[in-house]
Amino acid sequence: MRSRLPDRPKLGDFKMKKILLALTAVAAMTGSASAADLGARPYVKAPMAAPVANWTGFYIFGGAGGGLSASDQHVQTTVGAIPLTIDQRQGGSGWFGTVGLGYDWQFNSTWVAGVFADGQFGSIRATVQDPTLGITGNQKLEDSWAAGVRLGWLVAPNVLSYVNGGYSGAHFGQTNFMTLAGVPNGTHLNSYNRNGWFVGGGVENNLNIFGIQSPGWFMKTEYRSAFYNAKTQDELTDVGNVPVGNSIRANTWNQTISTSLVYRFNWTGPVVAKY
Repeated sequence: MRSRLPDRPKLGDFKMKKILLALTAVAAMTGSASAADLGARPYVKAPMAAPVANWTGFYIFGGAGGGLSASDQHVQTTVGAIPLTIDQRQGGSGWFGTVGLGYDWQFNSTWVAGVFADGQFGSIRATVQDPTLGITGNQKLEDSWAAGVRLGWLVAPNVLSYVNGGYSGAHFGQTNFMTLAGVPNGTHLNSYNRNGWFVGGGVENNLNIFGIQSPGWFMKTEYRSAFYNAKTQDELTDVGNVPVGNSIRANTWNQTISTSLVYRFNWTGPVVAKY
C-alpha cells in the first residue's frame, strides 16, 4: 500500500490569512491613534452642598424708627366721674431709638423660636384736649420697654420671617395745656407709667446676602403694635397740683416700625462641603 501524503496548503488559505493579519494591524493602529488624539478627561467639580445655617444662640441689637400714637379719650368730672364729652380719638407721631438682646433656638430645620427684651427711648407725641375749657396739649411717650417671645420660619438659610408678642410698659411725660390761641393756661397733667401688651412681626437677614462678608452681622426690620391700659388724670394747676374740677380718661395705642443692626455671637455662616 502507498502511504498517503499530507494535503498541500491551498493558495486561497494563504491569501485569507494575509487579509486577516492586515485587518488586525489596521485596527490596532486606528485604536492607538484614536486614544492618542483624546485629551485628558475634564475635571468636573463636585456639586456644592446646600447651605446650612445655625440660628441658635444669643444676640444683641440696636436701631431706630418712627411711630404713630392714637388715644381714645373723654373729659369727665373729677368728682363723680360724670362724662362731659363723648369719646374722641386723638393722634400724633414721632421717632425713637431701641436697644435689646435675645436668645433664639432653631428646631425642625426651618423653624426658630426665641425670647427677647428691649427698650425704646425718644419722642412720640399725642394730642390731649379738653374742649369744655378750650385747652389743648401734647403728651409725649418718652420711653418704653418690652419682653416677649417670637416664632419664625426660615424663608432661606440666612433669612428669617417672624411674628412676636408679649408684655410692655411705657412712661408718658407731663402735658402742659395751652389755650386755642397758644397761650399757657396754667394747668397740666402729671407724667405717669402704664402697662400693656404688644404684637408684631418682621424680617431678619444676614448681611452676607448683599455681598458684604460680615459673619455674625444681621439686619432686621420690625413692625410693632402696643396697647396700654386706660388712665384717668386730674387736670391740675401748675401751682400746688390742685385739681380744677375736670379729669381726662384715655388709653394709648402705639404703632412703630424700626430697623436694627443685629450681632449674633455664635454665627458661623452657611456650611459648605470641603473638597
